[in-house]
Amino acid sequence: MTKTAMVMAAGLGTRMRPLTNDRPKPLVMVAGKTLIDHSLDKLHEAGVSDIVVNIHYLPEMVTAHLAEKAMDFKITISDESEQLLETGGGLIKALPFLGEDPFFCINSDNIWTENGGIALQKLVGAWDAEHMDALLLVVPVAGAHNHQGAGDFYLSEDGRLERRGERENAPFIYTGIQMISHRLLRDPPKGAFSTNILWTRAIDEGRLYGFVHSGEWFDIGSPGAIAPTEARLAELERTVHA
Repeated sequence: MTKTAMVMAAGLGTRMRPLTNDRPKPLVMVAGKTLIDHSLDKLHEAGVSDIVVNIHYLPEMVTAHLAEKAMDFKITISDESEQLLETGGGLIKALPFLGEDPFFCINSDNIWTENGGIALQKLVGAWDAEHMDALLLVVPVAGAHNHQGAGDFYLSEDGRLERRGERENAPFIYTGIQMISHRLLRDPPKGAFSTNILWTRAIDEGRLYGFVHSGEWFDIGSPGAIAPTEARLAELERTVHA
């Protein structure tokens, strides 16, 4: 069982303005709770106990909010307030706190529902340390609510991922949820950089894999995504209790 997770919470949230004029994006409310709490609740449900959270924009607000979660997790702050390091650089800065191998890494701007089991536990069950540097949770384009794009990846029969490249579209979207081995993070660039750089190397080595999410997934990238997400979540809740 994987007990450690990195939660990405350092972004500026520019696409979420004006809601992020006075709060960081992870503290934007959707369906009665903050975005980061949606992620934390899923991690708690999956049995995760150690959380590393990176912060940059309005960091004191995120830190104060996380202090309320101390009963559920051991929380470590990776402070990027002096320099925003992007996803890859943020992982490298937090690496001293991420002793477990593999660990979860989750973006705090998405919401997902479960179907037939807990998605994070399914990732654990599919993990193969001998062959994988990272295992990405992906969702079919048709199931990616609010997402604007042509798809990110193709998925081979053995589960390896291939980028869309120059093709017009691809069938799967990356959800912002993954399991990572420390091997993925070896010999990184310095400073700020995207995890995409590390993924490209893993693809070249045949070590980037995907797992298809069977529930629903919501990209919360802009204010316009909130109302339809809340409506769909309310509909699913009514169905459960019908």
